[in-house]
Amino acid sequence: MKKLLIVLFLLPLFAKAQNEDSTWIVNNYTKKEVMVPMRDGIKLFTNIYAPKNASEKHPILIVRTPYSCAPYGEDNFASHWNAPRKYFLKENYILVTQDVRGRWMSEGVFEDVRPYNPNKKANEIDEASDSYDAIDWLVKNIPNNNGNVGVFGTSYPGFYANMAAHSNHPALKAVSPQAPVTEWFLGDDFHHNGAFMLMDAFGFYSGFGKPRPKPTNVGSSGFSFPTNDNYDFYLKTGALPNFTKLMGDSIEFWKDLMNHPNYDAFWKARNARSNVQDINNNVATLIVGGLFDAEDCYGAWNLYHAIEAKSKNNNKIVMGPWHHGQWGRSDGSYLGNVQFGSNTSEWFGKNMELPFFNYYLKNKGSVDQIKEANIFISGANEWKTFSAWPATNMKMTNYALGKNGSFGLANKVVAKTNDATAYDEYISDPAKPVPYVPEIHSGRTQEYMTDDQRFAARRPDVLVYQTPILENDIILAGPVVADLMVAMSGTDADFIVKVIDVFPDNFENANPTNHVMNGYQMLVRGEVMRGKFRNSFENPEAFVSNQPTQVKFTLPDIAHQFKKGHRMMIQIQSSWFPLVDRNPQKFVNIYAAKDSDFQKATIKIYHGASIIQLPVLGN
Repeated sequence: MKKLLIVLFLLPLFAKAQNEDSTWIVNNYTKKEVMVPMRDGIKLFTNIYAPKNASEKHPILIVRTPYSCAPYGEDNFASHWNAPRKYFLKENYILVTQDVRGRWMSEGVFEDVRPYNPNKKANEIDEASDSYDAIDWLVKNIPNNNGNVGVFGTSYPGFYANMAAHSNHPALKAVSPQAPVTEWFLGDDFHHNGAFMLMDAFGFYSGFGKPRPKPTNVGSSGFSFPTNDNYDFYLKTGALPNFTKLMGDSIEFWKDLMNHPNYDAFWKARNARSNVQDINNNVATLIVGGLFDAEDCYGAWNLYHAIEAKSKNNNKIVMGPWHHGQWGRSDGSYLGNVQFGSNTSEWFGKNMELPFFNYYLKNKGSVDQIKEANIFISGANEWKTFSAWPATNMKMTNYALGKNGSFGLANKVVAKTNDATAYDEYISDPAKPVPYVPEIHSGRTQEYMTDDQRFAARRPDVLVYQTPILENDIILAGPVVADLMVAMSGTDADFIVKVIDVFPDNFENANPTNHVMNGYQMLVRGEVMRGKFRNSFENPEAFVSNQPTQVKFTLPDIAHQFKKGHRMMIQIQSSWFPLVDRNPQKFVNIYAAKDSDFQKATIKIYHGASIIQLPVLGN
């Protein structure tokens, strides 16, 4: 009751503060809506929030988006005062948002992850040229700008930020791709290691993918699901061609997804990391991502590594304990049942994002505190900085699966096993796939990335291996490599490997949902590998039934401390539904598979011969 009274007392104060902020913005900023011409004559809808303060010149900060410049109308202001990034307004930035080509109020034809063309001629366009033309127009036409431009964006806008960096306009000084789309077959959003991320792809493209014949400020409706039980819906719908029937004939990118089952030229052209060597050394980049990003745990890490390898520009990375874009939406103090101990989003804004743009666009302050890699270590719940990523004192260390569900250093486990042919097995049944969460719900959750895995550990089609209770803290910081020796009764299968932190039985910790945390099995990282791509994503190969075969793949990086008194656990399974589409468990084109193609399979995992390489951080 006391807490309720405090909240009721504070609500008017919050409302007053928000009203004051909104009034301040309206009184101190103007909003203009313009159509900015591109080199081929197409015009892109652009809104410009400009400070009325004329005592100094101001930098321009741009977001290019396929998700709308809304709200539309020059008298209709976006609610920037509710956003964590309102500090850009207080710093008198000129804020620009642009509907990308072919979306919402912009002219032209939209193309998903439009390929970058490094050899454009005459009026040929790509997203880099559209960025260049937008920057050029803005610098020449916005009064009182200081000639310095930055671009940032999260998710799909992160892709456009990356493409802006490729534009090399002389006014562009700083770019921050955040949770950027980089690769839609190997690791981002719609495929992971060739496995189709069914729920995200169908849920997203059934709305986003609908054609827009002419500019509009009205969005498309998505698919009308007949039930809020997504497991039931996706299972009953069945094979992927049945989803294609539901999607209809008008959504072009769904057709692309179905027509390009392997890593072919279509996908390679859309790898946004391929040409990062074209980024000018004078453009500073700050890559940002979430350790628990359900949509994209791949893009930020891998774009950072690509720029490091191919470019000599000033490139840094920040990874926090966030879901997709959480650093720009909420305080980042927890995800699901797991607490992180502080307002990590505010820390990022004050110590990383604002100083980065202030330094490069306003010649203000310092970026000395922004190190090469700025990484939040979950479990320890603290930020650490590194001179390189992975850290120079990180060692890939072999751990092995052992008999009776044991897991430990390979030299000790293998010595105890004494039999490379020993295995554990389970029956993988596509009619009863392993759910990715225990609850009934409609949309894909973002919290599953730290969810309690006890529900899965209790299933007979999930193998569980764990260490004894840890006698010392262990920090894992870097990629995890699963090197499995497997066999199966069919000719194809998926392999999902999960790295889990098992909390002590007497663990007590407040959390938003009052979930029982003693014995909690926190998912730290999970990833799927479609077995037929084990040797090549371009040329899939069938398995020989019942023949031991190596399946080796890399999970996205982790940064987590397993504390003394906890355990490390590995779970292995062959379905993760409906997050990932079901594998028929025979070698077919899954995008054209029939319901009758799906079959049970016996899966064997050879312990002792199966290694999990963990990135152990030294002292």
